[in-house]
Amino acid sequence: MAPRIQLEKAAWRWVESVKPEEIGQQHIELAYRVNLPACKRGACRRNCKGNPNCLVGIGEQAWLGEIDENAFHNIDDPNSERRDKNTFVGLTNLGATCYVNTFLQVWFHNLELRWTLYQCHNPRAQEHNLESDYEPESICEHLQYLFALLQNSNRKYIDPSGLVKALGLDTGQQQDAQEFSKLFLSLLEDTLSKQKDPNLQNIIQRQFCGQFSYVTVCNQCGRSSALPSRFYELELNIQGHKNLTECVTEFLKEEKLDGENRYFCESCQSKQSATRRIKLHSLPPTLNLQLMRFVFDRQTGHKKKLNTFISFPEQLDMGPFLEGKEDQKCVYELSAVLIHRGISAYSGHYIAHVKDARTGDWYKFNDEEIEKMEGKKLQLGIEEDIAETVKSQTRKPKCSKGYHCSRNAYMLVYKVQEEEESSDPSRTNVQVPAFLQRLVDQDNHKFEEWCSEMADMRKQSVDKGKAKHEEVKELYELLPTTDGEPYEFIPLDWLKKWLDDSTATKEVDNSLFLCSHGKLHPDKVGDSKRVSMQAAELLYERYGGGPRLDESSLCSECVGQRCRVLRLKNQLNEDYKEVSNLVKRTLSGEGYWVGKASLRSWRQLALEQLEEDEHGTKYSNGQTNGLGPHISSRDFGSELSEGNEDDMKTFNEDIVCTHGGLSILETERKLVSSEVWNKLRVYFSKAPEFNQNQESCHQCLTLEQEEKDNEAVSKMMALDQKNQLLNLFHEKNRPTLSKWPQGSDVLYVVPLFFVDEWRKFIRRPTKSSPVSNVGNTLLLCPHGGFMFTYDSLIGGDAQHIALLWPNEWEVISRLFIVDQAISIHCFTQTTPGGPSPRFTTQPDLCWECRESFLFQQQRDLREYTQATIYIRKVIEDKRMIKEAAPEMTASSSEAEEEKEEHPKVDGERDPDFSQSQDGAKRLKLCDDGAVSAPAVPVTNMSNMTKLGGIRRSTRHRKLRGEKALIVSANQTLKELKIQIMHAFSVAPFDQNLSIDGKSLTDDSATLGSLGIIPECIICLKADEPIADYAAMDDVYQVRMPEEGFKGTGLLGH
Repeated sequence: MAPRIQLEKAAWRWVESVKPEEIGQQHIELAYRVNLPACKRGACRRNCKGNPNCLVGIGEQAWLGEIDENAFHNIDDPNSERRDKNTFVGLTNLGATCYVNTFLQVWFHNLELRWTLYQCHNPRAQEHNLESDYEPESICEHLQYLFALLQNSNRKYIDPSGLVKALGLDTGQQQDAQEFSKLFLSLLEDTLSKQKDPNLQNIIQRQFCGQFSYVTVCNQCGRSSALPSRFYELELNIQGHKNLTECVTEFLKEEKLDGENRYFCESCQSKQSATRRIKLHSLPPTLNLQLMRFVFDRQTGHKKKLNTFISFPEQLDMGPFLEGKEDQKCVYELSAVLIHRGISAYSGHYIAHVKDARTGDWYKFNDEEIEKMEGKKLQLGIEEDIAETVKSQTRKPKCSKGYHCSRNAYMLVYKVQEEEESSDPSRTNVQVPAFLQRLVDQDNHKFEEWCSEMADMRKQSVDKGKAKHEEVKELYELLPTTDGEPYEFIPLDWLKKWLDDSTATKEVDNSLFLCSHGKLHPDKVGDSKRVSMQAAELLYERYGGGPRLDESSLCSECVGQRCRVLRLKNQLNEDYKEVSNLVKRTLSGEGYWVGKASLRSWRQLALEQLEEDEHGTKYSNGQTNGLGPHISSRDFGSELSEGNEDDMKTFNEDIVCTHGGLSILETERKLVSSEVWNKLRVYFSKAPEFNQNQESCHQCLTLEQEEKDNEAVSKMMALDQKNQLLNLFHEKNRPTLSKWPQGSDVLYVVPLFFVDEWRKFIRRPTKSSPVSNVGNTLLLCPHGGFMFTYDSLIGGDAQHIALLWPNEWEVISRLFIVDQAISIHCFTQTTPGGPSPRFTTQPDLCWECRESFLFQQQRDLREYTQATIYIRKVIEDKRMIKEAAPEMTASSSEAEEEKEEHPKVDGERDPDFSQSQDGAKRLKLCDDGAVSAPAVPVTNMSNMTKLGGIRRSTRHRKLRGEKALIVSANQTLKELKIQIMHAFSVAPFDQNLSIDGKSLTDDSATLGSLGIIPECIICLKADEPIADYAAMDDVYQVRMPEEGFKGTGLLGH
């Protein structure tokens, strides 16, 4: 089928030869495309929207033919959540709790610990009513219930949120896994110590606790002293080592105590050089070896991970490291390896490889996912591929048989090797106690109910889909119409939604397709489909809706109107050429006034009017049906571009004045012949009409004369005021406060804004309004007191005022309204050191408001948001980098700010400056009423907002090596250092910051408290960079200081 645009053109091609009064039924059917041939299935890649008879590609493909019932629902098989036979249960990762999950799985597989926890007294669980959910309280209760679920749950994975919440852990923050292990076992030991059964009280010690002693030998007298100690895990340094044996050997090696670190010998009664070493006396059944991968880096002040390979055996003989006790079992078998995947100590993922104590099979526990290793062998290969991004990679060393290598293992768990006949069957085959099994059965029952509910939902969706399938197959075959049979129009979007199983089918709504006559709008036929009356009856019967649009809904009035408009569009080009030729001829006979702007753009205005008539109401599709071979707004292209007059709405409105009469501006109108006017009237029947005898508006003529008179008065006024205040206008012979003029004991004060506005009027009296009021109240507080001292005016506040000689003040008082006179008086006061000048103001200074203003100034410098400061990097010798040269990358907006806002008059000074008392240039008030520091009194801020004027840029000129940062007063120095790190690539620990020679060192202090104010410059001196920045950004992406497990249940909170 032809594209939609071609179909639309073909539907209205007949208007070229048919007048509106000659339209018949066949023309109406052509306009509505009733007789277009229907598309066959497979002929269209997508639906032909321009053809109401095309019913292909509306979503029917999904329903025709055989359909897999899984297509009728989006519900996963609930059995995918079911635990597989002979597998273990996973744990849900609550965000960043993978480190918790790994240890829970390791402890669960410690059968002795599991059996002991099951024996703990738990009256709450034993007496629990199964009608409600069980909620453990103590750590023992949580661990009991969690282990029972891990053992006998029907779920593939369970949620440990109860235990995590009881511990008070932040699920969104990854913590130190090794620290968690220590604290949790300590907490569990403390909790179990309160049990009545002595066999339960010391299970943690029996399972994990060994003994060693620190033995110190005096080099002088040979005296040996031992300090016994217990351990629950051995912390082994791995830096510089290749295998586990080297790590244990270094842990036990002899240490020399000399120099300042000498030992006080009780025999010698003095400090002596000595040697110290650790002696292992006993080992626990479960030996936890912490590989110290996460170490503190003194250079960075943060932890880092050591990604070095360490080799460890499946069978570990600790005999060579034990002191005495020959009967002790020293051979251990590897039972768990805890892995940290990632190169940084502050991110990554934790998993555990654990050996099943009953079968000897190895399993990988990765939160919800559990994978059984093949051949009862530990396989770490894939876990070692994660950190390939680390620089200076080292090859994985070859491992001997019975050994494994890892650069990500951070904890090894070894179990003492037991003889098979000595093992207790009750301890190796641990059963869940009856009181806990009741709770597990309750949870399993809930899970089975959920599975059943999901299965029912799947079945309902399938049944519903099958019914819809039968309905669509039945109705879709009835949709096409045949010639001569009755038909109706149904919205295309409704048909698509009916065939889309994911949306609920609503009633048919044709209301948006109606024209102003209540029938089908011709523009909407492309968005509807013509279907058989039989199919329409069934659809309305099942889904309802309306209004129904049958063959009587074809609107002959809309077709006639469209025909008239399209014919006029065709005529428009010819009329445009004829009018253009007629306008060039000499006028003879009666003429009519036409606006020149209207005459330039009349064709565009006519086209817009015709299109408005054509559409009646603009529809969202934005298309114009039937432009066909006729004219559209696109066809005029650049021809109309010169006629795009601003906001031209109605033809000839540009020569109508505000009073509704003929405009007095003869240069903006043109006299055209009656022949031209008659052609234009065809398109603009309601346009204002003025013949050549029409007089211009009398009111406008009167106002024009009055304006000329006022301009003459303003020029005379400006000349008179300029002559009387000539020095003030030219800024000559101005008094200054820094050097009080001789022969005068008083000077008068007016706002600088008043002088600026007055000069503006003098320069351009016809363009600017005359100044009538001095406005001295701007410089006074609400109590009527002056806001500036003599010293503050000398120090910079003088930029807000202008000083006048007494004779100038007399002229000012005569010419303008003076709300309040302000003067500064100088008198001589005799002091012991001789006569000294003193100064007073009239009115007097208001100390209360002055102090309030100064306080507000200081507070504004300490309380700011989104302010700009500048960081300037300095080199070793403290000199600024390229300080002499401003940056060449100043923004275009900065350059624009330097330009003058108004054109200059000949001989005019730069209006961005006005001459100050000492002859230096001074900034004027900014456009928004703000001034450059020091600011205007806060009590008068409401008055200052009325001030205006030209300003020049007060933007700081950046130098090379300097960057601007946006900061707030309440952010900390550490947060600023992070911003500087991203701007200069200098790590926070390498930054030495100072302001005005004072070092900034307190990272927790706010910028406001450190005296950092807007527009200030902070000097940055960078230390030599450290060797490894691999984890620098990762460390500082969290701006809060590391708090570990502070505030959690692990520390007793």
